[in-house]
Amino acid sequence: MGKISPVASKYIVHANIEIEGVVDRPDVIGAIFGQTEGLLGADLELRELQKSGRIGRIEVNTETRTGRTKGTIIIPSSLDKAETSIVGAALEIIQRIGPCNAKIEVQNIEDVRISKRSMVVERAKELLKKMMENTMPDSQEIADEVASSVRVMEIVEYGKDRLPAGPAIDESDEIIIVEGRADVLNLLKHGFKNAIALNGTSVPQTIIDLCGKKVVTAFVDGDRGGNLIIKELTLVADIDFVTKAPDGKEVEEITKKEIHKALRSRISGEQAKLELSREPERTSMEMVRRHPQQQFSRPIQRFQPLPSIKRIQISENEKGTFKSMLEDLIGTRGAEILDNKLSVLGKVPISELQTALKSINNAHAVVFDGSIERDIVKAAEDSNVRFLIGMDSKVKPNETRVNLLTVSEL
Repeated sequence: MGKISPVASKYIVHANIEIEGVVDRPDVIGAIFGQTEGLLGADLELRELQKSGRIGRIEVNTETRTGRTKGTIIIPSSLDKAETSIVGAALEIIQRIGPCNAKIEVQNIEDVRISKRSMVVERAKELLKKMMENTMPDSQEIADEVASSVRVMEIVEYGKDRLPAGPAIDESDEIIIVEGRADVLNLLKHGFKNAIALNGTSVPQTIIDLCGKKVVTAFVDGDRGGNLIIKELTLVADIDFVTKAPDGKEVEEITKKEIHKALRSRISGEQAKLELSREPERTSMEMVRRHPQQQFSRPIQRFQPLPSIKRIQISENEKGTFKSMLEDLIGTRGAEILDNKLSVLGKVPISELQTALKSINNAHAVVFDGSIERDIVKAAEDSNVRFLIGMDSKVKPNETRVNLLTVSEL
């Protein structure tokens, strides 16, 4: 008898058999061939199909318990779907095997190609993963690598002390002083070309000379070493502003958002010197955030508390929510409008805030990344807004019935 190669098999018929008695495997196979003989016509005669290799070896597995025999029948086939289904259905006409009553029921006809297809897909995934790990990087990785190398090329050695610096030191009115070469590289990576490194703990003469000509921001690591450098700088050079990386982080490792946030949060050199003289061992300074358009140009505004007759008691929950939202909005130039349950009613650019307030009736508070100005206060009054929370304010608290809060008050 012929036998189908596993490679050539397209379908497999799976059937269950139950026999009321004890029979052997050859009895079952004999019944299959004998009782289907002549049933399906010459083209689907099981013996002929097996001889030609279109039906494979019939596998019968049985076990006997308490005088009854149960088992499975497996028939591989290279016929088409319809012919294989007919062969499977023909098995179910068998009602006796030997002297015993029997019942055969086809459970399913398995499409071998689906199993092979699944194996192909899984193997393809493995091959693709290996290829992605071992082959050339994609275009974005190439672009990033090229951009990184260009930034390294942009670093220059500035002045007689040959300090690592960005290429825009001479042409910029404002410069950023950092601790080392890696800090300059990180700022270059994020578009800041006006940074220069101290390259040590002592302050070089080149830095002292620059501090006399430029608006200078000292940007140091968020650790005690950063405090020591600030103290050294403020003693020997004219430092306009001071800021630090987040606590425990170094300038060389922080993200673009953290860089912008730190620069927005800088304080004056005089204030830094005063704080260091009061708390020599302090490891982090309180930063007063300011609007970007006011940086380098205007003194920090100080606000008096709202008069007691106007002050609305603010809960800790409201205060925490306003502070968190304000920090998240830094650098976005956006505004969020809240109801009295502190749920967000809408998010809009600052340029569209006044229009948005006109269309919202139940606004309770507005938190935005900008300065509180008279036109915004007027729109808030018209909409019965209770709180305006911004980076700073150009309006005095006693000039409006709206409660004004700034980052320094939060």
